[in-house]
Amino acid sequence: MASEMSSSTLDAVQCPVCLKDFTPGTINRHLDVCLLKSVADSSPSTTEESEPPLKKYRISATAEAEPPSTTASSPSPVAGAASSVFSLFQTNKSKLLAPGEHNGFLSSKQSPVNKGVKRNLLGEAEPGPAAGTEDMKSPGLNGHALKTSTDVSPRTLLTSNKPLAEILRPNTLEEYFGQSKVVGQQTLLRSLLDTQDIPSLILWGPPGCGKTTLAHIIASSSKKKGTARFVSLSATSTSTNEVREVIKQAQNELRLCKRRTILFIDEIHRFNKSQQDTFLPHVECGTLTLIGATTENPSFQVNAALLSRCRVLVLEKLSVEAMGSILDRAVATLGIKVLGQDQTIPKEQHQSDEPKIFIEQKALDTVAYLCDGDARAGLNSLQLAVQAQLSSARPDPSGQDGSQEILVKEDHIKEGLQRSHILYDRAGEEHYNCISALHKSMRGSDENAALYWLGRMLEGGEDPLYVARRLVRFASEDVGMADSAALPQAVSAFQACHFIGMPECEVIMAQCVIYLARAPKSVDVYKAYANVKACLRNHKGPLPSVPLHLRNAPTRLMKQLGYAKGYKYNPSFSGPVEQKYLPDELQGINFFTWTPSDL
Repeated sequence: MASEMSSSTLDAVQCPVCLKDFTPGTINRHLDVCLLKSVADSSPSTTEESEPPLKKYRISATAEAEPPSTTASSPSPVAGAASSVFSLFQTNKSKLLAPGEHNGFLSSKQSPVNKGVKRNLLGEAEPGPAAGTEDMKSPGLNGHALKTSTDVSPRTLLTSNKPLAEILRPNTLEEYFGQSKVVGQQTLLRSLLDTQDIPSLILWGPPGCGKTTLAHIIASSSKKKGTARFVSLSATSTSTNEVREVIKQAQNELRLCKRRTILFIDEIHRFNKSQQDTFLPHVECGTLTLIGATTENPSFQVNAALLSRCRVLVLEKLSVEAMGSILDRAVATLGIKVLGQDQTIPKEQHQSDEPKIFIEQKALDTVAYLCDGDARAGLNSLQLAVQAQLSSARPDPSGQDGSQEILVKEDHIKEGLQRSHILYDRAGEEHYNCISALHKSMRGSDENAALYWLGRMLEGGEDPLYVARRLVRFASEDVGMADSAALPQAVSAFQACHFIGMPECEVIMAQCVIYLARAPKSVDVYKAYANVKACLRNHKGPLPSVPLHLRNAPTRLMKQLGYAKGYKYNPSFSGPVEQKYLPDELQGINFFTWTPSDL
């Protein structure tokens, strides 16, 4: 009997409110009753005395001037009761509230900065409508709904420390242009995003195509619906220990709150193989959903095991039309008027003291064409051009800047961009894509295309000696015996590039490329040697020995063994000499017409 009493005492759980002991099966039911009873018995004065001081928030002058609401100023009795309970029982406050008290409790805990204060694009607090009020929208130049910021001046946006591409980063798929094949209305991924069933993804595409933006849109949607927790890391500055810590938090989040964790890794190709292996078991069991962004080919830079657990989405380079939509959204948000289009300016902008900013349509078209499908480069170039004109504008002597008009022209855009933004990576996939295009263009005798791909590589910073070595190979592989001068031409071009270097050697490279493209083509040498290699690899059994009459006999012993016996020295004969030069097993074979199936 004593042992039973001691065991029941050890298994008892003490209530943190009334300090009584209960069994593990009844403690939860008792807590609900005990907490509600303590709320009913507590008075407001007692609650205020026992309650810790509220956290002081830094609020704007507008928020201080605004009279506090009744809900926010009057302390909730539930809040006082909850303060006397351990934090373990504060995680799920909805169990302690009556249906009519839930909203009041939440509003009493909100920071005053959220009441009647709206955040602008720069994160600064400004007076505006209460939370939940929709932002004003105006139709864009292409018929799309665009967010306008009538309470933030263009000068404030353009002269901020943040790049324009970061300030105008879209938060919804409706503002996400150029990737309709991936996230269009009828795509599988779009339906998964709408239902928040987000799989593990590898986003592969060139810089500025929208990889990070798509991840932020997924994060914004997850935060609004509360279906997942979003964590963003960069492989360039994150250690393995930090990744393990995030994984541990994801495990706790899934176990305690039943909420998934979405982990976004930017530049995931910067992680080595062992670091990428850290994600394998957790992506496999669903502890976290991995979204990786990379500009490199995942086939070479991401583990095969991790690739099999993720879906690879290929984001294409943005088209000129998509860049036009992005720039239209930018100028509409900044309140910039495009010359030659009937676009109304908001009434607030007419009353502003800020100078009126205009931009030529040709200037926008120039940005769309010269940024090479990079939205980040296009938006930041637009910001640079407008900033330069704002800085050079002289202040109005009357003190009214609103009467000033600033015009951004095509020349200003070209001055900011300097030259076309060329996408080329000497160590990445674009390197191999361009050299392959050059080789195939010369093989097809298209000298114009061959010159273009040569220029793409050299202007992108490719080593000219690498290209010259490939030209030497092409001279023998694709031209071969059809033009015996092609190989000396290519070797001479390589030596000249080695002597004088760039940029003087670019014309030498161009001459060699044109010569090889115009030369007659023959792959007999390439095919014949390929057949020889196939014959050696497919031969069954030991390789045949060299015939005795073809062997050299420098010693007496070798002569006695029959080496070089019966060899016919060809210069000693006036006509053709009949003599076997292949082993008996290969007699009659012709490697120029032979195929491996003939063995």
